Amino acid sequence: MDRHGPVVIVGASLAGLRTAQALRREGHEGPLTIVGDEAHWPPFDRPPLSKQVLVGSLEPERVRLRVPEDLGADVRTGRRAVGLDLAARAVLLDDGERLTYGGLVVATGATPRRIPGTEGLAGVHVLRTIDDCLALRSDLDGATRVVVVGGGFIGCEVASSCRTLGLEVTIVDLLPLPLAPLGSRAGEVVRTLHEDHGVELRLGTGVAGFEGDGSVTGVRLADGTILDADVVVVGIGVIPNTGWLEGSGLQLQDGVVCDDSCLALGGDGRVAAVGDVARWEHPRLGSIRIEHWTNAGEQAAHAAKALVHGAESAGAFEPVPYFWSDQFGKKLQFLGTCGEDDDFEIVEGSVEEGRWVAAYGRDGVTVAALCVGWPARLAPWQALVAERVAFPPPAP
Repeated sequence: MDRHGPVVIVGASLAGLRTAQALRREGHEGPLTIVGDEAHWPPFDRPPLSKQVLVGSLEPERVRLRVPEDLGADVRTGRRAVGLDLAARAVLLDDGERLTYGGLVVATGATPRRIPGTEGLAGVHVLRTIDDCLALRSDLDGATRVVVVGGGFIGCEVASSCRTLGLEVTIVDLLPLPLAPLGSRAGEVVRTLHEDHGVELRLGTGVAGFEGDGSVTGVRLADGTILDADVVVVGIGVIPNTGWLEGSGLQLQDGVVCDDSCLALGGDGRVAAVGDVARWEHPRLGSIRIEHWTNAGEQAAHAAKALVHGAESAGAFEPVPYFWSDQFGKKLQFLGTCGEDDDFEIVEGSVEEGRWVAAYGRDGVTVAALCVGWPARLAPWQALVAERVAFPPPAP
């Protein structure tokens, strides 16, 4: 890619902004256009939306991301990309404008899944954007009972925040434990953490429908139980925003398919994808898409290098996946990837102490670690997971 040519970044949240910054660091000197469908710039950092902003301990303006004064970008907010012409190297916007590019970055993120039948039913929320957060916060004022559908990270964090506000909270999930991807032992600990703070959990059952005429008054479970609810929060995963790329020639499969350098397949080396929308070939983990804050920033830096200097120069993007969650004042930090059949062993501290580290093993190799209430132990365990030391590992 010509470092003096125009670059278009579609997506104006964390991944898009970080890519713009990285492009400048890598020496791109040409025009830079950032297109975002949200009206807000600078963008808001998303992690506080389910925690501090939701409970009111931080006002929204405090969680805007910092934009360097010398970024030199033309930012188009409230604009949505609706098509891509690879042959002409042009992005089509919803107002009819065509943006030509020498390099293109797809950073369009993902959209929360919704439950059919909730359209137009007041009091039912998803949580992704600052507007989602403020709408939910408004409905929580004066509410008494909240039902959270989904026991993943967003669901558990929202439940924690709602209990902090003194509300009655029930988590409903089809799976037998919250945070099920972390395995049954970790899930049991998280369940106990929530139960100890007054959250009711209805696990192993799904949602059959909702009660209420215009506004939600209850959630009907598959077993026939009706849970009274003033507010419902749905956290059942996301769908990558790739609809505007259908038929473009880029390979799409639960995201934009990329090579190991994060350049999109079918993009002739001029198109990269970053953040929640990117599915790339991890040298050790295979085809993977990661929906976490840390990955968005790291992948942005790598993709920018690949665009400016080429895939060979950038090499393979092979991070140790990492994410964190804050619930009831406890920080959970996870490194690596794990499966239900992996070995699990607490290797430092104890659940009783309230701070501990667990290692996950597969085929005699340490593949992941979970740090609970012990942020200082993250760095040494990150090194062990990256090195794939023998399992069970000694404490570093």
